[in-house]
Amino acid sequence: MNKILKYGLIGTGAVVGIAVAGIAYVAVTFNPNDYKGKIIQAVKDSKQRNLRLDGDIKLSFFPSIGANLSRVSLSEFKSEKEFAAIDSARVSLALWPLLSKQVVVDEVAVSGLKATLVKHKDGTTNIDDLLGSQTEKPAKPVQTGSPGQTVKFDIASITIEKTNLGYLDEGSGAHYAIKDLNLKSGRIANGVPSKIALSLRVQANQPRLDINTQLKTTLTFDLDKQRYQLQGLDLQADGAVLDISDLKLKVGGDASANLGTQEFTAEKFTLNASGVKVKDHFDVALDAPALSLASDKYSSDKITLNAKLDGAPGNIAATLVLPNIQGNAQSFKIGALTLDLDVKQAEQTFNVKLSTPVSGNIKAQQINLSDLTLAVHATGDKLPGKSISSELKGNIQADMAKQNIQVNLAGGLLQSQIKARAAVNNFAVPEIRYDLEIDQFDADLYLPKKTADAKSKDKSKTAEPEQPFDLSALKTLNLEGSLRIGSLKAANIKVAQLRVDVKAHNGLVNIAPLTAKLYQGSIDGRASLNAGTSGFTINTKLDGVNIAPMMKDAADLELAEGRGNITLDLTTQGNTVGALKKALNGSASLNLADGAIKGINLSKLVQGVQSLGKSTTVQTMGVDKTEKTEFSELKASFKVRNGVAHNDDLAVKCTVLRVTGNGDIDIGHDSLNYNAKATFAKTAQGKTVTLPVNVSGAFDDLKFKVDYAALLADVARQQLDEKKEELKAKVKEDTKAKAQEELKKGLKGLFN
Repeated sequence: MNKILKYGLIGTGAVVGIAVAGIAYVAVTFNPNDYKGKIIQAVKDSKQRNLRLDGDIKLSFFPSIGANLSRVSLSEFKSEKEFAAIDSARVSLALWPLLSKQVVVDEVAVSGLKATLVKHKDGTTNIDDLLGSQTEKPAKPVQTGSPGQTVKFDIASITIEKTNLGYLDEGSGAHYAIKDLNLKSGRIANGVPSKIALSLRVQANQPRLDINTQLKTTLTFDLDKQRYQLQGLDLQADGAVLDISDLKLKVGGDASANLGTQEFTAEKFTLNASGVKVKDHFDVALDAPALSLASDKYSSDKITLNAKLDGAPGNIAATLVLPNIQGNAQSFKIGALTLDLDVKQAEQTFNVKLSTPVSGNIKAQQINLSDLTLAVHATGDKLPGKSISSELKGNIQADMAKQNIQVNLAGGLLQSQIKARAAVNNFAVPEIRYDLEIDQFDADLYLPKKTADAKSKDKSKTAEPEQPFDLSALKTLNLEGSLRIGSLKAANIKVAQLRVDVKAHNGLVNIAPLTAKLYQGSIDGRASLNAGTSGFTINTKLDGVNIAPMMKDAADLELAEGRGNITLDLTTQGNTVGALKKALNGSASLNLADGAIKGINLSKLVQGVQSLGKSTTVQTMGVDKTEKTEFSELKASFKVRNGVAHNDDLAVKCTVLRVTGNGDIDIGHDSLNYNAKATFAKTAQGKTVTLPVNVSGAFDDLKFKVDYAALLADVARQQLDEKKEELKAKVKEDTKAKAQEELKKGLKGLFN
């Protein structure tokens, strides 16, 4: 046995000696630089590219097999333009491990690598020729060793420095670049912890990106078992992304992943990010002490996310806490998730607290917030009572696979009590169903208030062009629901028992019914909208409405008093309020009782008409809020065409007069031109006369033109008629008297 071992060792030594001698001979006698020309020509012939080998080629054979290149470049296909270049590259393999089918790389070092990949407009790239034809059959893998035996590799170190890589898409104009890439590692092998240090700069124009990144960590992996572990992770980045500038990012902790078993763990994981989005500064911090995700089990300690935003909306601070996660992909639970949100603005502060347990099924893409509580508290000098508090409770279920979300909420919101149910189906083209009930709501408490100065400034200010409204979102809206409000105040208009039902589909929006109690009367109507044509229709009837407070609240107008009925049957089309007013068509009617026309007293105008002089013609006067013409009945119907409402049948009944008239209300230009005739049953002289009155001007600056000349002409005509009758009577009387006298004379002579 000893002899066998002895001779075996001697034989092995002899073989090794011969091999070493052979390698030494090749190393001494072989010079690869002698073949530069042939190598360059071979590349030229086979790839039609120009290869430059300006530096020396150095080979080593013992104790490592390696190569060292410097100053190498390669041109573009059929071009002198440079495609890639490298300052230097070194690769060496340990000799002895190769004999046992193991690849041990002593060193990989690359410096000054530059290359740009280009995708042309026709879809080809500038490396298609290097990759070969897509129709070529792939080469069969080289079998090494006995069946089932694998080649193991072991790299002592990797060094990459001063590397710049680029990508250009000529079709889209997108340009991406990796600059100043530097990588240094320790030994890289299965199960061996290796220190990694990486730095680089990434730039892009689509999307906008300019980031400097530094990474330090210890990497351990097992390729056979697909296990990877990062210890002492220290990732830092700064720069700009999209519209975020001054970005600073820092990530730390330990992480591991087993791709074979789909397990992921993180310990002491932290993330901090800050930056400026447009003009808003933000800070985000995530802390996850322990997190484990596996196919059959999820678990975590408390996870905390803090975020701050300082900008136009105010100072916002939010804290999200997940106390723990338990379960697996089929069923998981999170304890009482909490969200605390603080908003500080110049005139008010808000605090929002949300808490709910969370459960779900990740594989089925289901999530359930079963006991949700949402509390809101706000303070501010302009808030109702300088403070508001509310709390909503309910639940939310989401089935993302079936594209369904259901929401049920009830409780206090602002100063209202609400009950809300909503469902959303089909996220691509959402189908929305809702039912909302509110006891009372005063919207004006939360809207900006106009001061008297602001109103006066608006009245003299040159009107700015209207901005068109966009109805395109309604073209895909699929919605059906009902809104009920016990009492509502909005834009100073007050209504009660409001109900609005809405159906929207394929760009058609129908509102029916639209009912409410308002101003001692009621409204019953319907409306529709066609988003494709920007067309609107409204059919509404107001019964028993007191119009004086309604006009005062709605438009601060004091034009009339009375209660009665108003009907509207109108259509219009346009994408601005002005255009809609000018395109109004249809009909309207008004029937009021026991009211008054405010701003003028027609009866008073003709009192003492006998004192009017001959020079009196037409008198123009403004609205006098202390005067009014009372009536027992007022009726009028209107035909509306292109924003102008025309009336021919005004009929007003008063105690001492009757009013008729005709004219136009120009809704499109907020103006009026109307001619009325007031007929007085009895004047101071006991006469019946007619006074023409013209009302014209802008709604907020109406003028009354009273035609006294016509009234005087009417009086004069009546006086003339009376004189004629008196003369006729006198002539008749005189004729009769003369005849009687003649008769007497005749009789006297007869009897003589």
